[in-house]
Amino acid sequence: MKKVVIGSDHAGFDVKERIKKELGDQYEFVDVGPDNDEASDYPIYGEKVAQQVAVTPDVQGVVVCGSGIGISIAANKVPGIRAALCYSKEAAQSARQHNDANVISIAGRTKMMDDPATIVKTFLETDFSHVDRHERRVKQMMDIERHSR
Repeated sequence: MKKVVIGSDHAGFDVKERIKKELGDQYEFVDVGPDNDEASDYPIYGEKVAQQVAVTPDVQGVVVCGSGIGISIAANKVPGIRAALCYSKEAAQSARQHNDANVISIAGRTKMMDDPATIVKTFLETDFSHVDRHERRVKQMMDIERHSR
């Protein structure tokens, strides 16, 4: 069973729990927290997910906060992470196929085009295309990261 690291803040807690419930029979979720919907800070959980994804081959991550924006920015601070905020199945598919995203960010309180669990499932089921232009662009993104340290 494919392992997926998942985390949220308080605003994303309910959506995080719903994703685990709806997809838990297909994926092994490693939940880095929080354990409840009491106020919490999204950078902590964005980093926790990203750190595990960055060091574990073939593991992807899911992060959730109110808008999905803040937690995706936090996750993207970890070297090797390509976190994509996705409000639709099409965006999730493109994030994987074109950008080789390894973390998906979902909104907990913002209306999305598609169901959050469906978006995450699409992301997890889609492979990177390995088309030359996409490989070149992912390499260019990772080069920016290496040269910016």
